[in-house]
Amino acid sequence: MKEWSKLFPNKEAFIVFSLYIILFVFQGVFITASKTENGVYDYNTTLVVFLSELLKLIISAVLYTCRKKNKPNIFQAVVLNYKLALYYFIPSLLYCFYNNLAFINLSHYDPTSYYILLQLRVVLTAIIFQFLFQKKLTFIQWISLGILTLGCMIKNFDAATMSGKEDSNWSQIFNIYFLSINFQNFCSCLAGTYNEYLLKTKGSNVDIFLQNVYMYLDSVLCNFFILMCKGELGNVFSDFQSLGDIFVILITINSAIVGIVTSFFLKNLNSILKTYASALELIVTAVVCYILFKIIITWYTILSIGLVTIAVAMYMKNPVNNVSPNADDKKPLMEVVVD
Repeated sequence: MKEWSKLFPNKEAFIVFSLYIILFVFQGVFITASKTENGVYDYNTTLVVFLSELLKLIISAVLYTCRKKNKPNIFQAVVLNYKLALYYFIPSLLYCFYNNLAFINLSHYDPTSYYILLQLRVVLTAIIFQFLFQKKLTFIQWISLGILTLGCMIKNFDAATMSGKEDSNWSQIFNIYFLSINFQNFCSCLAGTYNEYLLKTKGSNVDIFLQNVYMYLDSVLCNFFILMCKGELGNVFSDFQSLGDIFVILITINSAIVGIVTSFFLKNLNSILKTYASALELIVTAVVCYILFKIIITWYTILSIGLVTIAVAMYMKNPVNNVSPNADDKKPLMEVVVD
């Protein structure tokens, strides 16, 4: 099918797409399961994010070293391409905010509501995508984005009525956590699209695992700074005792795998398709959370999922072509010469 080949140029691309959805569903389930009966976390969430980024850095460095062949070693490569490492500070800082806000927002929303509210990032991603890649979306594509956003807003009202306080919708919608989740949306949109831009332009000739090293080296530094700002560095070693819970370990490992898979997603597909993949998460998440946590699937949720499904179907008929780097942008920031 022609549309299918536009979406997924090869079998590996579809596998990456599927893995992205499955792993993010797992992440929401693991984070929800790690909460106490009172709905709070009894472990240092910032430390978990820091360890996840450190694990991503280690995995990326090992994978680069294993397949470097005649390329420079990891330390030489970082020094030779220091400009690219500096570029990666922007998405690294944004992802740092995004990852830390995920714990805060998931403590105030059930996973299905959380993922549907995150779909508000779709329109913003499209705008940033158009700006960075100079690529216009079609009318049908914008219509599908509008339907997707409508589905998100319907679920947003559902989030306000889940507690049974239907007379306080406005205060539930426009509270501090609604602002928090929208700031999380902004961080996700700009970080993801800018990361795709670096993968396909400034760093297109650089090994993808080396690019991941730049990303997660910067991310480790950003998360270390967050720990320092929160005054939690002195408690790091004592906080390690609370990280022995199986779900906390799974969150850390799964997050590391998600990071690696996301880089392949953005390298071979695009940010617009990534937002639709995120939308599909909510369908799977709703079913999984109903089975595991008995979280009710309301009529709001069903209507919202229906609209998201229609939007995804429309997009699959009119997908955005994967971006090919321009000749000028494809030039490496610095030539790497090996003796």
